[in-house]
Amino acid sequence: MTLPTNLPAPQDDGACKHLAGMTLPALKLYSTEDRAVTVSEAASRLAVFFFYPRSGRPNEPVPEGWDQIPGARGCTPQSCGFRDVYDQFKRLRVQVFGVSSQSTEFQKEFVERMELPYEILSDEYFALTEALRLPTFEFNGMRLIKRLAIVAEKGRIVKVFYPVFPPDRNAEEVLTWLATRGGRGPAL
Repeated sequence: MTLPTNLPAPQDDGACKHLAGMTLPALKLYSTEDRAVTVSEAASRLAVFFFYPRSGRPNEPVPEGWDQIPGARGCTPQSCGFRDVYDQFKRLRVQVFGVSSQSTEFQKEFVERMELPYEILSDEYFALTEALRLPTFEFNGMRLIKRLAIVAEKGRIVKVFYPVFPPDRNAEEVLTWLATRGGRGPAL
């Protein structure tokens, strides 16, 4: 839950510059609520999708070399950050979804253990990742999605947060932006 103080900060490599204004595809991703969520329908109203590389399991050590990858560490703090302010998203009528390339079954344990009030979507076949051309990286033979968050409204991406650092403050950063809508007033 606590992030090491010496984590390397990710740099903006431009890998998400193309996302603002994109229409979300009508792809179905399975959720931890045992349902298929059509991404474009979920984004027909105001929605936040935050992407993260991978969550771990209790009693498993952090993989060797993981902390040296800029932006890799912090999936649990990021997810719990959204959990801790979830009521504020609800008040703004904003849906929240976490997304990773891990399977739904893997993520169900994480949702239960961390008491997450929102759904986690599995992009284990990288359908959404490919459709949006999201940045990924390789680690120990696994392809993982780089950490980012998008705000979508009426099926389009209206704001991109990338790179996300520190991850435990991402939810508050998104809420701050939503509260002012980038200077355009409340998001209601």
